Amino acid sequence: MNSFTFPLLLSLKIAGISTLFSLVAGLWLAWLLANRTFRGKELLDALVTLPLIFPPTVLGYYLLVLLSRNSPLGHIYESVFGVPLVFTWPAAVVAATIHAIPLLVKSARAGFEQTDPVFQRAARSLGAGEWRIFWRVTLPLARRAIVAAGVIAFARSLGDFGATLMVAGDIPFRTQTAAIAIYDAVESNHTRLAAALTLVLSGVTLAIAYTANRIEHRQAR
Repeated sequence: MNSFTFPLLLSLKIAGISTLFSLVAGLWLAWLLANRTFRGKELLDALVTLPLIFPPTVLGYYLLVLLSRNSPLGHIYESVFGVPLVFTWPAAVVAATIHAIPLLVKSARAGFEQTDPVFQRAARSLGAGEWRIFWRVTLPLARRAIVAAGVIAFARSLGDFGATLMVAGDIPFRTQTAAIAIYDAVESNHTRLAAALTLVLSGVTLAIAYTANRIEHRQAR
């Protein structure tokens, strides 16, 4: 595996895993914000949005403190796996997940809010619980918006740079993602490698954006 294929494959792995984590946490948050009224809802919405508006280095610093071996989370990870969490590819997964969740929540929340509440009320009148309504009624009705949200989250995770660099570092053949490899290639004047990685990432991102737009247009129709 060379300096071209490794960053690409690592980026795809990180993006795939972080998208799954984003779906687990993001769908619950999106459903909560779309369907429940509670004290502190606006604060929760603001906290979810923060990773979108924070400078990447600021977010990366917070994550570095949160994941360090002196933090409770970092200590638990090291006690289980025997190595620190920071400067590993799982740390890059955490960074990509935190960056992807806001976009996923906003897209999925819009899908949940567009579903007709008549179907949920009908399910409740037939004795269905909230958990069953979510899986059997709400989720299928919003499936296109959720798929589009997942696609967008994948693209966001694939191109993460600042926060990933802060918590995972730039270690060739260990934590060097495609976005970081492009930066390194430009800095070291390896223009062909930088161009090749840029073209591949651009093509993948364009395909993802096209797919998300097609899904959203079908949802609108």
